[in-house]
Amino acid sequence: MEQLEKLFTDIFSGAELVRAIFSGKRRKSSSCSRAVIRPVMLSGNLSFQAEYTEGPKVIHRNMSGTEAAEEALRPVAEEFKQINIFTLSEDIQVLAAKADRPRITSGPATKGMPSLSHDKKKRYLIPDGQPCDFLIRLGVMDQSGKVYKRHYSKFRQINRFLEITDDVFPCLPEDRTLKIIDFGCGKAYLTFALWHYLHAIKKRKAEIIGLDLKKDVVAFCSKVASDLHYDGLKFLIGDIAKYSDDRADMVVTLHACDTATDYALINAVSWQSKVILSVPCCQHELFKQISNPIHQPMLKHGILKDRFTEYLTDGLRGLKLEAAGYDVAMIEFTSLEHTAKNIMIKAIKKEPADPSQAARAQSEYEQLRDFYHVHPTIDGLQTI
Repeated sequence: MEQLEKLFTDIFSGAELVRAIFSGKRRKSSSCSRAVIRPVMLSGNLSFQAEYTEGPKVIHRNMSGTEAAEEALRPVAEEFKQINIFTLSEDIQVLAAKADRPRITSGPATKGMPSLSHDKKKRYLIPDGQPCDFLIRLGVMDQSGKVYKRHYSKFRQINRFLEITDDVFPCLPEDRTLKIIDFGCGKAYLTFALWHYLHAIKKRKAEIIGLDLKKDVVAFCSKVASDLHYDGLKFLIGDIAKYSDDRADMVVTLHACDTATDYALINAVSWQSKVILSVPCCQHELFKQISNPIHQPMLKHGILKDRFTEYLTDGLRGLKLEAAGYDVAMIEFTSLEHTAKNIMIKAIKKEPADPSQAARAQSEYEQLRDFYHVHPTIDGLQTI
């Protein structure tokens, strides 16, 4: 081990390491399948970051050069049989089938040094520092484009929404003016962001409707849209459950409470909407209905019952959308530190639809619904 100890001490005391990859589990029972150590710059100082892969999890740890040398020795002896070390001057391979007798070979360098920046600046569709009229008017930015510290979480949420919108944009029709409805728009940060994205970034004509129950909110948003000359953006007072229209290419519903989300999804499917983005909120309906003797020991605890019925509600919604011919993904919308309601249902209409997959999803929906003896509002969603 002295040979390895000297090797790691030399490598982690200098500035030539590109990365070291540990592989080949010594024991099948080991939870860690792979480890990588690479240099990073932290607060202007050279440090090292270890990345451990344990099943679906990736764990990171930052350390000094001395700690990295010690960390490199530990996995060789305890976890791995092979190490590939890439430096600026040479590539080194360590084969350690027996921890006390490693075989070390070297060859010409094949890797260059990547950026050592640890805190890479996020590239937003609406950058911080670049004035954006609706964000200034809504109090998120100052006139110079700097985001107010107290509103930075909202700024990140807006850009996360635009990132997802940018991902689904190719699924929207190209041969007509787009029509988009935002159910339960509230103060309409995301509704304005959607208009900005389509008109200012994508140069697409779009009619966008923001619907909300609060008269003062609708009046405020309407004035902002008028003052900013956001043509094609309008706000209406209305109930999601009672709203009617002839079509919508995209339906957005973020934090529409309880069954309001279901009515938005039912409307979207009836209009054959190409894209649906929904972040449900306050899923109370099934809390009062759920009944299952097998799960009763868990369901007797109110907080567990509440969390479980939230996931059950959204799981049933996802299956019902699949039964209607949509590709469905449940994705993280924002960080949990911003809001606990952070799961987004992203649904893209399949072209053409697959009746067999839709039938299977409907069957799974019915089995899950009946297993828990619930009768959700989403039952009313029309399937293939």
